[in-house]
Amino acid sequence: MSKTGALDLATGLGGKIDKSDVLSAVDRYEKYHEFHGGQEQGRKDNYTDMVNKYYDLVTSFYEFGWGESFHFAPRWKNESLRESIKRHEHFLALQLGIKPGYKVLDVGCGIGGPLREIARFSSSSVTGLNNNEYQITRGKELNRLAGVDQTCDFVKADFMKMPFPDNFYDAVYAIEATCHAPDAFGCYREIYRVLKPGQYFAAYEWCMTDGFDPQNKDHQKIKAEIEIGDGLPDIRLTTQCIEALEKAGFEVIWDKDLAKDSPLPWYLPLDKTHFSFSSFRLTAVGRLITKNMVKALEYVGLAPKGSQRVQDFLEKAAEGLVEGGRREIFTPLFFFLARKPLDG
Repeated sequence: MSKTGALDLATGLGGKIDKSDVLSAVDRYEKYHEFHGGQEQGRKDNYTDMVNKYYDLVTSFYEFGWGESFHFAPRWKNESLRESIKRHEHFLALQLGIKPGYKVLDVGCGIGGPLREIARFSSSSVTGLNNNEYQITRGKELNRLAGVDQTCDFVKADFMKMPFPDNFYDAVYAIEATCHAPDAFGCYREIYRVLKPGQYFAAYEWCMTDGFDPQNKDHQKIKAEIEIGDGLPDIRLTTQCIEALEKAGFEVIWDKDLAKDSPLPWYLPLDKTHFSFSSFRLTAVGRLITKNMVKALEYVGLAPKGSQRVQDFLEKAAEGLVEGGRREIFTPLFFFLARKPLDG
């Protein structure tokens, strides 16, 4: 099960970064972003360092507040956040047509929440690809506790340079992960290479929508808040994702922004006007309690120096996500299903 206590949060903060170095790591991470003078090209050139620092710094917060699956989902009325997340993962498995015995690749798997759910749902074997050592360590322990450690594993590698042979996997998916790639085409091309001909790749992408105006300063601010709060080099338009897929060789079967038909807003868990007992830690009250708790833990030395600043940029992300969702200029739910041709 996920870490749930205050001491778990405190001991996990900083991931594999030495606790005495967390504050300087926060400094270096923040300097990649526009609010601190950083530039998009710098984030793309140094994406490995930036994304690794991000997940070392934030994974403990994510697990404390969100659970094992770090993603959003369309949500029905009277459906809990946890239920919607599981359904979202099952939908992905069904779209891919995953069958028992399939070898499946999860690109950018986090600590493996979706990996474990999809493996159990489909009776398949899932490998999680991740370049963050701390998340892999946590994922392996959670796999053992869930009893899937014999069929599911993790590989530490960059998804721009995968250590797998050509035509190896029966299905590939990515859940809100390839948005970290500095180049969508390069990432999708690697996925194309390792996928067997005739098989499918599906993903949920973080994208700016057609409603985004790059000349609008409010829109620019929202985009920058999401980028610093979520470790992103740049946020692509939905159309750019499709263009990159086709350039990589995929046949796009269908695509849709699933946020458009969601009965409840995808950003509801982060909306400060919303209250829920089932996802209390994500509410305004829950986040205030966590903020004060982290402040106290840092003050007494149980949490490393810099922990409060990590929470600050996560709060900035939450504000950007909610505002981007309300204005319909951003979506984390751009779904596509793509096929590698038989002669690919």
